[in-house]
Amino acid sequence: MSSNFRAGSSVEGAVDGRGMRIGLVCGRFNDLITTRLLDGASNGLAVHGVSEQDVTVAWVPGAFEIPIAAKTMAVSGEYDAVIALGAVIRGDTAHFDYVAGPCAYGIQQAQLETGVPIVFGVLTTENLEQALERSGEHDNKGEEAAKTAIEMVDLLRRLRKG
Repeated sequence: MSSNFRAGSSVEGAVDGRGMRIGLVCGRFNDLITTRLLDGASNGLAVHGVSEQDVTVAWVPGAFEIPIAAKTMAVSGEYDAVIALGAVIRGDTAHFDYVAGPCAYGIQQAQLETGVPIVFGVLTTENLEQALERSGEHDNKGEEAAKTAIEMVDLLRRLRKG
């Protein structure tokens, strides 16, 4: 069955971070990658108007610890959004399977429970080369996560106003 339904209105968020307060949770494990993601996120926030004074970085040991720190930041009321940054690189053991999925699930649950956008900027790659590509100068998922956070804050503000 086909429909020609058209929405009466459309809502989307702007990417203007002026006045937004952003929390960043960054895993130290695989810091060769996570520091690059953090640099990308910091640049993305600055480019889109978020003041450096309105950004707080919380370091955690690794990706498995990201969800609880992100949720703690979200419930504090101090942040409009939280960006989760980490890197889980597949190796020869089952470590990847026990960390990547629970990290993603924990972040998803935290944002659903708090109503605060918690953006998933955790790389889950097969190897170091892929992680380096996704945290590089021309394709940095940290910068992409920053833009997503700003857009989601604005979108939710618009939706909540009705």
